[in-house]
Amino acid sequence: MLRQVRALYGEGAVAVYQAYSPEIAEPALRAGTFVEPFGMGRMTWIKPSYLWMAYRSGWGTKPGQTRVLRVWIRRSGFEWALGRGVLSHYQAGFHESEAAWKQSLTGAPVRIQWDPEQTVTLTPQPRVRSIQIGLSGDAVRRYVHEWIVGIEEVTAEMQHVRDLARTSAAAAEAVLPVERPYPVSDELAARIAATPGAHSGGRT
Repeated sequence: MLRQVRALYGEGAVAVYQAYSPEIAEPALRAGTFVEPFGMGRMTWIKPSYLWMAYRSGWGTKPGQTRVLRVWIRRSGFEWALGRGVLSHYQAGFHESEAAWKQSLTGAPVRIQWDPEQTVTLTPQPRVRSIQIGLSGDAVRRYVHEWIVGIEEVTAEMQHVRDLARTSAAAAEAVLPVERPYPVSDELAARIAATPGAHSGGRT
């Protein structure tokens, strides 16, 4: 099972995806970050995987998820979140005990979840996992006020990929964002239960 942090990223920023209703997306696009009625008090999940966001939002067609956003955040913030992440589910063999896992959740501002990566036809890849990062409390405040450097809408782009995939998977794959292994240290990979050695291809 490959658990690898993959993302579209550059020297200073990394792309994550979220999908919202127009009531939240439009003010965010205008402001360049999330503003009311975005809920600061709720956990918000950011997803580096474009295709997992496509799956989660139904290509931007599910109620409340009709506007898909690519949110560019500082790499320092992304790494801050990973470094404080706790797995959202107990994993035997990784956690010392279920009680120890529950204790680790107490006060943790970040949850880590690994879900099956998707193909362009939204078919789960059984041996590949993509990371989701849940932010709460201080992490949400940092995300909104410190980490975000830009927001762009990709709903039409994503639906173009969907339309291509209906006739040619290869054509759809050719226009996907290029997501590369993100350079994660061995220590950090161990903390988030990523596959050892799976991030050596990443570049700073």
